[in-house]
Amino acid sequence: MKRRTAVIISGVLLLVLAVALSPWLWGPRTHRPVARDLPQTCRDLAFEAVVHVVCEIDLGTYDVTLNRLDPSGRPYGSIAEFDRQTVARDVPALLAMNAGMYHKDLSPVGLYVEDGVVQAPLNLDDGEGNFFMKPNGVFFIGRDGKAGVMESAAFAAARPDVLYATQSGPMLVAGGQLHPKFEENGASRYIRNGVCAPGPDKVVLAISRTAVSLGSFARLFRDGLGCRDALFLDGDVSTLSDGSRKIVGGDFPAGPILAVRVKE
Repeated sequence: MKRRTAVIISGVLLLVLAVALSPWLWGPRTHRPVARDLPQTCRDLAFEAVVHVVCEIDLGTYDVTLNRLDPSGRPYGSIAEFDRQTVARDVPALLAMNAGMYHKDLSPVGLYVEDGVVQAPLNLDDGEGNFFMKPNGVFFIGRDGKAGVMESAAFAAARPDVLYATQSGPMLVAGGQLHPKFEENGASRYIRNGVCAPGPDKVVLAISRTAVSLGSFARLFRDGLGCRDALFLDGDVSTLSDGSRKIVGGDFPAGPILAVRVKE
């Protein structure tokens, strides 16, 4: 009888121990946190009830480049094709993200500079759509390796010597102020991505995991990430990959593509 009681007690203890250890034994397989699938520079950040992937890039450790044409001179056309080709050439990116608006032929709507070569000029025209919602702006990496985000007219006046640059719009935040045309939480909701440079040696990228308003997305950069100047890159077609696999977004067309790699 004592032996039978001891067996029962041992079984109960084993059951209790299994339940206690279950988050470590089984949890990661069935409830694996999304953040574990992110590139090493990225994290999930919840802001105003929307989860965003935020990637903080130290330019002392990583290179940020803009890419549009493949070695044959044809547009990559999508993040997926960029990933496929760079993996095949054994130069995969740590992460890749669409980096500006484009025409039907995938050419940039505004300024685009790659490896110091201007492929499209600065566009200060008025027009319809997000790109022309003034103020718009330019994200750039200078020849000195320093990053910045500037309003387009200010960029035209300053004429910084850039190695990479992409123009988009609207500015989400300019001089610490939210874009004056944004509603607090407008009805237009999409997956969106954007960029800021809180310091010359740091670039911050963000993409929402689910649909978000422009107002909330702008507040993410100003209030959640401490950016005084931040630029909207795109919405609806916004995509982020880890260099080989999509993390957010879909198989959408892309013109300019931003890539991050570890410095050699």
